[in-house]
Amino acid sequence: MKKTITRILMALAVGVLCLIMYKLGAGINQDTSDTNSNGYEKYTANFLEIFDTRTEIVGFAKNEDEFSDMVAVIKDQLTRYNNLYDIYNDYEGVNNIKTINDNAGIQPVKVDPEIIDLIEFSKEMYDETDGRVNIAMGSVLRIWHEKREYGSDNPDLATLPELADLEAAAEHTDINDVIIDKEASTVYLADPEMSLDVGSTGKGYACQKVMEYLRDQGYSHVLLSLGGNVSGLNGRADGSDFKIAIQNPDMYSDEPYIETVPIKDGECVVSSGDYQRYYVVDGEVYCHIINPDTLFPANTFAAVSIITDDSGKADAYSTAIYNMSYEEGLAFAKDHPGLEIMWVYHDGSKKYTDGFLARIEN
Repeated sequence: MKKTITRILMALAVGVLCLIMYKLGAGINQDTSDTNSNGYEKYTANFLEIFDTRTEIVGFAKNEDEFSDMVAVIKDQLTRYNNLYDIYNDYEGVNNIKTINDNAGIQPVKVDPEIIDLIEFSKEMYDETDGRVNIAMGSVLRIWHEKREYGSDNPDLATLPELADLEAAAEHTDINDVIIDKEASTVYLADPEMSLDVGSTGKGYACQKVMEYLRDQGYSHVLLSLGGNVSGLNGRADGSDFKIAIQNPDMYSDEPYIETVPIKDGECVVSSGDYQRYYVVDGEVYCHIINPDTLFPANTFAAVSIITDDSGKADAYSTAIYNMSYEEGLAFAKDHPGLEIMWVYHDGSKKYTDGFLARIEN
């Protein structure tokens, strides 16, 4: 993650993935340049207030009312998951992840089964990635978050965390201390100094659950981007695949996108990189993706993009692979059929799994 200060001055607050099929605007817009012969019209919508990120929706519908109904369903579902998985805010009548953290070492907290499902899923991702994805690292991530927030607001006073403080916090990240009682629907953190941070799994898991809900409700022809976690349902109304342009992590470049790939029904594209959430210390950039082995941001790649068929897994996989070497990531892909990866280095060079390379469109 070490980049020059020049690159930072050029950086813009944009999503990891950019959807090239449509123009964004406020509220709901109809794209009259793309009317389907079956009588479907293409609409777009976006909003900012959920998961502290930008949500973008592309859909094909018979009319605006039909599309508006779908957008309302998506927003309601995402809001529910946002409130459940929030680690910073309380919501009236809701026991969420923050409630669990507030009661660490004190008592079990009765929670919605959706929280237990997420935690169990996150434990599976911990095992599958050999600990590179660990939602019990909240104590470490909180230190970095506070330094990043202060440093972003006060760039002349920005500093790095002390390694001793990070190592002390890392003593409280044993995921086995997250105790689930499914029968009682409770979660208990046995270590009073532990806290959960579901940033590596929560957003992608919510995106996947919303897409599954839409499918069950009979919706189709929709593309959902939740802060760059992009998932497609049934493709475009004309039967063709949605196409995703992947943003260039080099914000200084004149080329905004580095590759374009199609995604089939149920597939998703997710990227992790060092060019969104970061702060600068002594002219060097430190991003939000923390390597559990070093307790510092990973620095091998500028970005990692993956294609797979589950947004929750994609979120976790992209974080884990970003923290791996290329060789480790390639071996991980070989052990996970259907997972395709693109690695982008800081000098702009790229490597691909064979399946990812085969998808790239000019």
